[in-house]
Amino acid sequence: MFVSSGSAILSDHCSVSYDLAGPIPAMRSHPFVSQHTVQQRSHSHGDVLTAISDGMVALLKEFYGNGPSRTKSYYADDLVVCVLRGGFSRVEQTLLEGGRGPAVIQQRMEFQEVMRHRFEEVIERATGRPVIGFMSGNQQHPDMMCEVFVLAPTDLVDEHEMPANGRPSPPG
Repeated sequence: MFVSSGSAILSDHCSVSYDLAGPIPAMRSHPFVSQHTVQQRSHSHGDVLTAISDGMVALLKEFYGNGPSRTKSYYADDLVVCVLRGGFSRVEQTLLEGGRGPAVIQQRMEFQEVMRHRFEEVIERATGRPVIGFMSGNQQHPDMMCEVFVLAPTDLVDEHEMPANGRPSPPG
């Protein structure tokens, strides 16, 4: 059972969102999860999620001048996902209002590639595991950024693709 900002991951393949202060919805074919069970989860997982969210927000604030208004992070098995809302810079907001949305998305994609190593460092520090994959996406309405990280060890990457430093071999 993993908990972050009102979400619980019941297994690697199922998640449910709810208000932790309210009743938990009944779920067919899934075991009952009580508030007591949710609260028993080790705080260390919550600390990792907090470190991930806080680290990502801090980087965006540092390099954009302002950061997201909301963030939510998920960590299960070999996968970390960060969803961030808001945080368009004044220039980006002006471009959006002027109908230049694609330019904002392109600029954000370029920025995320330049920031790749810094983003990976946040995840590696928080989880203690090397990042072997990073994918990023943006949309405008509603404004959201999504950062996805694949961690080693994983069964998604064959051993021969992994050098001694834990990072995948570059293509070619």
